[in-house]
Formats: sequence, C-alpha cells, structure tokens
Amino acid sequence: MKNNKPKTIFNKKTNLLEQEYYHHTLQDVKEPNLFRDIFTYAEIPKVVFNHRTVPMHMPDKIWITDTTFRDGQQSTAPFTVEQIVHIFKLLSKLGGKKGIIRQSEFFLYTEKDKKAAIECMELGLEFPEVTSWIRANKRDFELVKSMGIKETGILVSCSDYHIFKKMKLTRKQAMEKYLEIVSAALEYGIVPRCHFEDITRADFYGFVVPFAIELMELSKQSKIPIKIRACDTLGFGVSYTGAALPRSVPGIIYGLRRYAGVPSEQIEWHGHNDFYHVVTNASAAWLYGCSAVNCSVLGIGERTGNCPLEAMVIEYCQLRGSDDGMDLHVITEIADYFERELDYAIPPRTPFVGRSFNATRAGIHADGLLKDEEIYNIFDTHKILNKKPNVSINNHSGLAGIAYWLNAYYDLEGENKIQKQDKLVLKMKELIDQEYARGRNTVFGDNELDNMVRIIDRKLHKILNIRERNIKLNI
Repeated sequence: MKNNKPKTIFNKKTNLLEQEYYHHTLQDVKEPNLFRDIFTYAEIPKVVFNHRTVPMHMPDKIWITDTTFRDGQQSTAPFTVEQIVHIFKLLSKLGGKKGIIRQSEFFLYTEKDKKAAIECMELGLEFPEVTSWIRANKRDFELVKSMGIKETGILVSCSDYHIFKKMKLTRKQAMEKYLEIVSAALEYGIVPRCHFEDITRADFYGFVVPFAIELMELSKQSKIPIKIRACDTLGFGVSYTGAALPRSVPGIIYGLRRYAGVPSEQIEWHGHNDFYHVVTNASAAWLYGCSAVNCSVLGIGERTGNCPLEAMVIEYCQLRGSDDGMDLHVITEIADYFERELDYAIPPRTPFVGRSFNATRAGIHADGLLKDEEIYNIFDTHKILNKKPNVSINNHSGLAGIAYWLNAYYDLEGENKIQKQDKLVLKMKELIDQEYARGRNTVFGDNELDNMVRIIDRKLHKILNIRERNIKLNI
C-alpha cells in the first residue's frame, strides 16, 4: 500500500467531493497471513470489531443468480437431464418477466452436464441465462465458446490458506496465474466470473483489492465486464456493524466498490451456512452495494449448503416492497417437486417450504387462528405461497386446534365452519386425550384424524369428503 498525495474525486452517487489517499498494491509476503488471532482452529472462530462503519449503498437493481445445478448438485443425488430442465423452467417461472432470477450456472464436465445445459438453452427462455463453471484451461474455454455460453465461472482462490497451503504458490505467482487465465477467457470473448474463493479468510488489502484492481484494468482494456464473485466458502462472514475484516460482509462489498472500483453490477455474493449467517450475509451484501446474490433451491450445497433461493426471493420482496412480477406460488411447486420426484426430505419446519412452516401445535395459537389467521400467520401464505396455515394435533392442541384442523382439512368456510364446541370436536378431543393417556408421544397424522371422523360419524365423514372433493375439483 503506497501513501500518495491525496486525490480529490467527485462521487456522483453521494454528490460529494471525496479524498482518495491510497493505491493498494500487492503485498507479496513470505509467510502466509492466516489471521491466527481470529482462526485458531482449536477454538470457535472469533468475531473481532474495529468499530469502523461503512455506508449502505443499495444498487439501483438487485437480482438473484442460481447455483442449484453446480454447487447445489454436489450435495444431492445427481439430477437427470429431465429433472434439471424441469427445475430450470420453474426457476424461470418464479423469476418472472423481469428476470429477478437472472442466471443459472452449470457444470460442463460430463456429457450429461452438457446435454442439460444445451436443452435448457434450447428452451429459448430469456431468464435465467445459462452460464458455466469450468476448469481454467484452453480446452474448456473452447467448449464454452462452441456451446454459445457467454459467461463462465473461474476459480481464483484468494486466501493464503489456499495460495500457500493448497497451491504452494506465493501471492505474486497466484495473481500472475489468475490474470493469465482471465486473459485467456477474454481472448475467447467470454465474460469471466472470477470466484474469489475463501474471501472471508483473505488478506483484503494485501491481495484481494490489488487483484481486483488488476481485473478492472483488464475489463477496461477488453471492454468486457469482468465479474467478481465474493465467496464466503466456509461461512465465516458476518453482517454486524463495526466488525473487522476479513469477516465483515459490509467491509468486503464496500472495499471492492470503493478501493478496487468494481461496479455493483459486477459484484456477486456467494455464501455458505456453516454459522447460520447465510441469509443475513446475502441481504447485507445487497444493502452495501452488491447487485447479485448466488443461491440454490432449498439451500442445497456443500456441507451446510448455500443461501436458499426461496429465502432471498422473500427477502427481495421485503427490501423492495414488491415481488416485481415474480410468481411466488412456484416456491411451493419447487418444494413439492423435490419431495415427490426427487425423494428429497425437506425438514417440516423449514421456512416457506416445509410442510409445517405455517402450522401450530399450541392450542392457544390454534384458537387465534380460528378467530383470525392473521394473528398467528406471518402473511397470507395461502394467497402468496398457495399454502394454507394448518395445525398439527397433539395433546396440547385443545378444542380450537381440532376445530381448525377440521376446517382446514375439509375446506370448510363461512357458515360451514365447525366451531370448537361442536359435538364432533368434543368427541375427537376425548379420543385424542385417551391416546396420550395410554402413552402416545407423537402427533396425529391427517389420515388418522380423517379415520377418527369416520369412526365417530360415518355419514358426516362422507359428506365432508364429498365436499372436499367438490371444492378441490371446482365442481
């Protein structure tokens, strides 16, 4: 880092004159900086504060990119080509005409990978755009070009853990190698998306910023928008105000923009959930100037997974105050498809997609739902996600819970609703209490409760089921 005479610039975003003191250059150290005061390895990593704050800088446009078929697929049974194409169509439908889900990345290692990418491209959908992730060699660049793919991910690990301990290089050697690889992609006219792997353990001003500056110079010369993906590979990132680098997400995004001159639309955040921070970190990346956050459907991915795409769809709506044409019913369609077709078990209390995310077992909550579902439901989940709130029946559900289950299961509305003092409800409560008195310790399933109604009143059971079928078939 060289201390130069101050340079005064006019910032068009803040409309203020600002001083630029430093030009960050590569610090080619002999020994790796492993931040042992933070990452001792024998202890839980520490969050260190320096009380430096940076301004929020929400970009004019923000969007989501998808890694379900790349990082996501590394943690599940391999998808078939047909399954990939179907999920891709759902992503396009969910993202809407404005393309809030803008890109989806694919491996190109196998014939199946290539076939899936080609079939998705042949759908002719504007969004998401098909991008690739390849090994950084000439043969793979030729493959990307021949397939008509315009952008590809390139791994450029940036922490000393990777540069020194894995690659056995110096920082200077690593940077030279990376710049050579990126230059090769530019020669083919391919937009490089540089994956700054392990950025939350990297020497930000000693390597990350100087490298990003060099990439922006290449971008200027080639007139191709080189992108930087800030990869929180082990989930160390934190969104806390005043947290110090290298773990500060606001600091990373601000630094890339302010000191390396990377435009917001060329910055992408890719996080993992090792410390449960994946959604808040992605949101912070948006708030502090990153246009794109990289996600996977249901958060699938290596180890603890990636940022759940459906979570950031909802976060987008909260931050923008609009769904901007996204079809949020598709979130439920995706969850149903994964469980039905891929035999993927979604934990039932997973927000937005779990079968019980808007279910209650507490009798007092069920009583509130019975009077007005807005009391205990986060939003109109039926309207927005096509998923009605429901109750799980156990020994704490009470009369209100049973009544709510009956009305929800049999689609009873208005004057047809069953009240909690109804004879049917009272009898069901009696039978349920007897079960738990005999030692039962599990909730009642829908089929069990439906059969209980049949045993109590066969005639009413028949009427209720006919009504249910008629409503669902719109007769």
